[in-house]
Amino acid sequence: MNKNQFDVIVVGTGPAGSKIARSTAKSGSRVALIESREFGGTCALRGCNPKKVFVHAASLIDQIHRADGKLITDHGVNIDWQQLCAFKNKFTEPVAAKSERSFQDDGIETFHGTAKFSDETRICVDDLALDANRIVIATGAKPTPLTIPGEEYLIHSDEFMELDHLGDRIVFVGGGYISMEFAHVVARCGKKVTVIDHQDHVLTGFDTDLVKLLQNYSQQRGIDFRLGHRVVGIDGAGNKSKKVILEDGGLIECDMIIHGAGRDPSISTLQLDVGHVDFEDQGIIVDQYMRSTSNPIVYAAGDCAASGKPKLTPTANEEARIIADNLFNNEPETLPSYGHIPRVAFTIPAIAAVGMSQEEAKESHSEVDVRFEETSSWNSNRKTGETVAGYKLIIDKQTDLILGAHLLGPQAEETINIFALAMRYNLTATNLKATLFAFPTHAADIRKMV
Repeated sequence: MNKNQFDVIVVGTGPAGSKIARSTAKSGSRVALIESREFGGTCALRGCNPKKVFVHAASLIDQIHRADGKLITDHGVNIDWQQLCAFKNKFTEPVAAKSERSFQDDGIETFHGTAKFSDETRICVDDLALDANRIVIATGAKPTPLTIPGEEYLIHSDEFMELDHLGDRIVFVGGGYISMEFAHVVARCGKKVTVIDHQDHVLTGFDTDLVKLLQNYSQQRGIDFRLGHRVVGIDGAGNKSKKVILEDGGLIECDMIIHGAGRDPSISTLQLDVGHVDFEDQGIIVDQYMRSTSNPIVYAAGDCAASGKPKLTPTANEEARIIADNLFNNEPETLPSYGHIPRVAFTIPAIAAVGMSQEEAKESHSEVDVRFEETSSWNSNRKTGETVAGYKLIIDKQTDLILGAHLLGPQAEETINIFALAMRYNLTATNLKATLFAFPTHAADIRKMV
């Protein structure tokens, strides 16, 4: 047997790649797993999981400050950045070695290095050539290049979580998930924070009315917004401080600049054209079974696949599931069952959404009921101290089905899952109103919303 011949080669060890590799290996296939960085993937090492450690710390500070003079007396609690990072490392440092050892225990052969196609069925890892009957690409995403002078002074999100210390003046370029989540953390560290975005609002993809509430609250918590401004350069030479140069000639002096201006599919080093794998800006072009439209032995999942779905961990997990089912079928049959994928920005408090926006619902349905309310005065929120909260529900008047749910406030990241469940199984607004939830909880507020 050719030792470099495999049933399947998987490139990438995040949620999608890991699931596919383990599933196919347990079914008796010979599997090669390739990783260019540490084994474990972005979510476990540089993304979702370690991020929540920082968010939890900032949430504690926020709760204490809001409760001061009401629930407790604040005698000066603060975040020790080095201590926080050390605690985060307890979660991330064991991941790489533990993950690779676990893959090997499952009979998977692991390879370190940069993967490149050398023909339609062959992947080279540096100087080693591997052949396979099937190839799965699950390489995730990477920060979008800004192609501006001084770009080398930018700090990426994974580097941010490894910093020994924070500067006193920090600028975030871009107003998406990464910038807004970490801006809230840094503001709770007592630093001066500025978020710059070329659009006139942050958090595109979330309800604009709730985003406005969150943005106003963020300003009260010390975050400055420079919206409608495009960054055209960074001057970092000559002294410790840096200058962010705006298109209108404006300058913002700061100590650190964090890149939060989007992510691109991480496919540029794969030599996809050599493997006859078609791709576009959103990733590898796939059919409904997550199979390459140009090379039928190649599949792609997660952030590197142009599936048209939100690039989130639950999406990657579902795509991995159906790839594992379809991988060795000449005529794939299993389709993804995404349902309505909830999405959350872990700001403080969190903002969450599932289903259609108000605009999308009005375009596709003849009669919709839009219910929007600012709810910081509701008892469930008042009990936590001063905060911001609100909701928007979009309901089809004819069927009573929930078309979209949008939440802002304490526990929004958990409560949104109830709406996702209701929407997946076609529960009506009346069904939810008739459901008895534990009280007093934030979930119990759903009955007031519907």
